[in-house]
Amino acid sequence: MLAGVAVINYDLIFRRKVLLNHENFTLILDESSLIQNPKAQRTKFVMKLKPGNVILLSGTPTAGKYENLWSQLNLLGWKISLKAFEQNYVNWKFIEVGGFTHKVVDKDNPYKNVDRLKAKMRAHGAVFVTTEDAKYDLPAQNIIEIKVKTTKEYKKFQRESIIEINGQTLVGDSTLSKRIYSRMLCGHFNAEKLAAFRDLLESTNDRLIVFYNFNDELAALREICNKLERPISEVNGHNKDLAAYEDDPDSVTLIQYQAGAMGLNLQKANKLIYFTLTDNPELYLQSLKRIHRIGQDKPCFYYILICVGSIEDKEILPTLRVRERLTNELFKE
Repeated sequence: MLAGVAVINYDLIFRRKVLLNHENFTLILDESSLIQNPKAQRTKFVMKLKPGNVILLSGTPTAGKYENLWSQLNLLGWKISLKAFEQNYVNWKFIEVGGFTHKVVDKDNPYKNVDRLKAKMRAHGAVFVTTEDAKYDLPAQNIIEIKVKTTKEYKKFQRESIIEINGQTLVGDSTLSKRIYSRMLCGHFNAEKLAAFRDLLESTNDRLIVFYNFNDELAALREICNKLERPISEVNGHNKDLAAYEDDPDSVTLIQYQAGAMGLNLQKANKLIYFTLTDNPELYLQSLKRIHRIGQDKPCFYYILICVGSIEDKEILPTLRVRERLTNELFKE
């Protein structure tokens, strides 16, 4: 007899102290990558639970970052310490940034003893199943890069770290601010990329899914959609409205990565545009699956708008591809 079922949001679970009193229950965590940070409050709470059985579900358990596997594997029963896990399977190096020493994964040789890691994972019940393994015959995925010119303003900003553009002053006075503004200069500040986006909209009346990063990008994309009289749905930190997506076959759904890269079922569409790229590998890998899901019966097309020679082209996209490759490595025997 089923004693009971509790469905709890990750962000609320640590408020349910009563769960700590239960033992020998079955714990099912969907999107288990959400507990990959061992310092997070929700992760610490989940690790204190006393289940008899554990089922973890995730399409991106680490997004290519093996150092983030520890909490999930510990929950599955592999009681290796975090220190021992990192010493045995991760190659670290120390770098100086802004007068501080930072411990980072060696990007040229990030991991070691990978075969032993995979064997240990499988010994503790980690089973990786692709859609093909599960006998789901999903259609092909086709990724198309659309190259656009990098602006003279972008190049000047790289040289001088300050620029006036569209009535705004962008100052890259730190590594982080320069990176953020460089990404913006590859987005709504780039007229050619906006034109390429408009060309894509004019080329089809099919439903389109569009991923973007910043609020100013949303305003620019929304303006283009309105000029072309395309119905709009939006998913972001302030709004989740999928009415146009559901009802209008020519709709454009504008999605901010943090708000909609995970969990949405958007298989009514088979075309997805990356107006700008996220630098979060997990969000990128999850975003690929929004249209490539059970129920999709058409080939899926992904259009990546990329500024040639920019941070998108030289850093972000190559990193996303490396993380995708490392994620796929976990699926191989």
